[in-house]
Amino acid sequence: MAASVAAAAARLRRAVRRSSSWRGPSCQPLSSEPPPAQAAAVRDAFLSFFRDRHGHRLVPSASVRPRGDPSLLFVNAGMNQFKPIFLGTVDPRSEMAGFRRVANSQKCVRAGGRHSDLEDVGRDLSHHTFFEMLGNWAFGGEYFKEEACSMAWELLTQVYGIPKDRLWISYFGGDPKAGLDADLETRDIWLSLGVPASRVLSFGPQENFWEMGDTGPCGPCTEIHYDLAGGVGAPQLVELWNLVFMQHNREADGSLQPLPQQHVDTGMGLERLVAVLQGRRSTYDTDLFSPLLNAIHQGCGAPPYLGRVGAADEGRTDMAYRVVADHIRTLSVCIADGVSLGMSGAPLVLRRILRRALRFSTEVLRAPPGFLGSLVPVVVETLGDAYPELQKNSSQITNLVSEDEVAFLASLQRGRRIIDRTLRHLGPSDVFPAEVAWSLSMSGDLGLPLDLVELMLEEKGVQLDSAGLARLAQEEAQHRARQAEPAQEQGLQLDIHALAELQRRGVPTTDDSPKYNYCLRPSGSYEFSACEAQVLQLYTEDGTAVASVGEGQRCVLILDKTNFYAEQGGQASDRGYLVRVGQQDVLFPVTRAQVCGGFILHEVVAPECLKVGDQVQLHVDKAWRLGCMEKHTATHLLNWALRQALGPSTEQRGSHLSPEQLRFDVATQAPLTPEQLRAVESIVQEAVGQDKAVYMEEVALAHTAHVPGLRSLDEVYPDPVRVVSVGVPVAHALDPASQAALHTSVELCCGTHLLRTGAVGDLVIIGERQLAKGITRLLAVTGEQAQQAREVGQSLAQEVEAAAERLSRGSRDVVEAQRLSKDMGRLTDAVDTSVMPQWQRRELQATLKVLQRRANTAVRKLEMGQAAQKTQELLQRHSQEPLIVDTVSTESLSVLVKVVRQLCEQAPSTSVLLLSPQPTGHVLCACQVAQSATPAFTAEAWALAVCSHMGGKAWGSRVVAQGTGSTADLEAALRTARAYALNQL
Repeated sequence: MAASVAAAAARLRRAVRRSSSWRGPSCQPLSSEPPPAQAAAVRDAFLSFFRDRHGHRLVPSASVRPRGDPSLLFVNAGMNQFKPIFLGTVDPRSEMAGFRRVANSQKCVRAGGRHSDLEDVGRDLSHHTFFEMLGNWAFGGEYFKEEACSMAWELLTQVYGIPKDRLWISYFGGDPKAGLDADLETRDIWLSLGVPASRVLSFGPQENFWEMGDTGPCGPCTEIHYDLAGGVGAPQLVELWNLVFMQHNREADGSLQPLPQQHVDTGMGLERLVAVLQGRRSTYDTDLFSPLLNAIHQGCGAPPYLGRVGAADEGRTDMAYRVVADHIRTLSVCIADGVSLGMSGAPLVLRRILRRALRFSTEVLRAPPGFLGSLVPVVVETLGDAYPELQKNSSQITNLVSEDEVAFLASLQRGRRIIDRTLRHLGPSDVFPAEVAWSLSMSGDLGLPLDLVELMLEEKGVQLDSAGLARLAQEEAQHRARQAEPAQEQGLQLDIHALAELQRRGVPTTDDSPKYNYCLRPSGSYEFSACEAQVLQLYTEDGTAVASVGEGQRCVLILDKTNFYAEQGGQASDRGYLVRVGQQDVLFPVTRAQVCGGFILHEVVAPECLKVGDQVQLHVDKAWRLGCMEKHTATHLLNWALRQALGPSTEQRGSHLSPEQLRFDVATQAPLTPEQLRAVESIVQEAVGQDKAVYMEEVALAHTAHVPGLRSLDEVYPDPVRVVSVGVPVAHALDPASQAALHTSVELCCGTHLLRTGAVGDLVIIGERQLAKGITRLLAVTGEQAQQAREVGQSLAQEVEAAAERLSRGSRDVVEAQRLSKDMGRLTDAVDTSVMPQWQRRELQATLKVLQRRANTAVRKLEMGQAAQKTQELLQRHSQEPLIVDTVSTESLSVLVKVVRQLCEQAPSTSVLLLSPQPTGHVLCACQVAQSATPAFTAEAWALAVCSHMGGKAWGSRVVAQGTGSTADLEAALRTARAYALNQL
């Protein structure tokens, strides 16, 4: 028996390691029986099973944009949205804190970052960048291994009707190095469910120990595999379901500690499950993909999809089918969830996915223009019922895909021309320049995938300078790192053990409702109440819990209550100080407040001893808090104004505010025009001028679910949730019959706000840039800063108007024209860099561009006229000489070069060098060598010889050069010039 089990284990290991890529003819059913239910019914059966039979709460899929998790580019597993529960940091007032057993179908994207299947998509029959993960969870020991395994077995064998003899099980066989025993409990559960011992096999940590990251909750897992071979010959296994039992925590030092609470986290890929249930060897042969593959065939006129891979897939036609079908699903889901096309992070990955899909559709399938966008409705048809955001954003997805397709095809055409032009200048053994390839790439100007550039060169038999390309990539990465916004310090966060210890001791979470205890005096000033509290816990900087801290020590403290606003929702944290009750003359500065699992962590510098149990009084920095309140209310008004100016579908994509300025990211179909920016400001100004009351009230989260026009973000909100309404009482705003939220700013928000809008004073948008395609970042200031910005804008507008008037009068000479041209340049720099209204900046930039062009044209005309006059004077003096070395009176090096050029045009066989002494003692130099005298005699060497003699420098080419120097003996410089030329000639 032992030998047979060992042999089976070996077969299973080989089968598991082969199962990442499904083999065999893809379109061949595994069974002659009629295929089971369609994918939608499979998904529904999973959700209904856990809801109806086992009391699970169904939660919607999270957005594929990670919620506050910078470690991820995309949500890539069902558990991502539940991380706060696993880490113990979930807000105890939030809906999520009440989750005990839940189930859902989660949209997942694995492209870029640590888990990426992008380059594998299309090469085999199973990889996808977008997939759906069916999962069920039990939190805090709601149930554990026995129930999880039993439910999974019941669903697969009784509901889906999968034959038991085609299911294999793997479990964790232990890890002696980590001191972990084999998970015999799980093994015995499977045996008790009737799975034969020969199909219940152990694996090591690489296969059957799941970790969330380098640190954090982890634990053994058990996997359910399906045998494609059906018992005929060696097993051909695909993994169906992974059941993870989180019972350990990986510490920063690599050790494992028991978790305070155990959790169940399971995941089963819908695409793979549907393939099994529909008797298909490939996920692409299921009804999740067949409508897309049919649409591709009809839209391209390519040969029908046959499911071939590798060498059998002649011309990579079937690979192109799979790439396009997979990628358009990913694009549609990501864009619907607010991920745009851009130049860094997730937006860059999405842009690469789109370009890869376009490459295969145009280069392989010969798709007509606009083809990729035409597939979006097919995706919406297949997935829209499960994920309504696809239906809501269908037209936006189509527009973005179609716009980028047009841009890509234009870039592809230009790229081919640039490659051909570059190749004409290369020798037979030359490699293709890395700089040119980089300019063609997605990191450069044209946005072509580098593998496409390499393929285009390969087709022409040319090798790319790979080393040079790697160097440019490194330089670009360094540049991006320098340009990136400085990351905010994380500050101290309590780990899962510290949080569990607080809960075990019954330490109450912090009551931070006093942060809303402020009022508006009749004088118009705000009064912020102090708050008395007790120190419940102290921590050192490294997170160690202590009973007291000493003089000069930085620490973190937890109080029973606080009036400090902890950083969240885009609002910067409060600053201020605390004093011990009865000792008002010793201030403990509070530099920051953060929230962690319902506890507010105050970062403090202790000038004297502070200990647990001390009574303290907290005072917020009033000016700082008022600045944040002003900016936060202005942010809500800005959000409302953008919807008014751009349309009700305009959505916020993020914000951050501090007393200095506010930042607001908004989804837009196109960059905002100056007129739209001005209109947005005017709408805000109107609301500010009316000095509307700002109403704030906590209401049950359920009451906000179906209010038309209510603004909220993809965040976990507490219950009850705070509603902020401008000009309309909250109860009236939340009445669905009132429609009030459609006509004013009403948002879910935990921030601190002004009580009347008038204190905003004014709002000016001072900056605007495209973060990614479809996402605009606005920067704005308020109050006195806004007024100063308007004054600067008005002053610069007057200067531009005066410059335009000077230009219209014309210039008498070159010097005056050049001065005016330089003034235009200085004005342009001032407009580009000054803090001023962005709409006005854009208008002045457009005006200055025209004025600069006119000023430069005027300079050129005057220079050409002056140069023509001096050219004639020199020709009269030198007639038809092979060499002209002379002086010319001009204050402009540009004029001097023009004189040299005109002389050589009229006397082609003559080489010319001219010097022009300046009142400052500097000497300008310009020269040109006749074509008949090169290559032995070059202009660059000639100018360098003369300018070096004068202690200056020179630059140019073999034919034309220029330079500068300083000398009191101009005749000596002229002799040097003649002697050098005569020696070369």
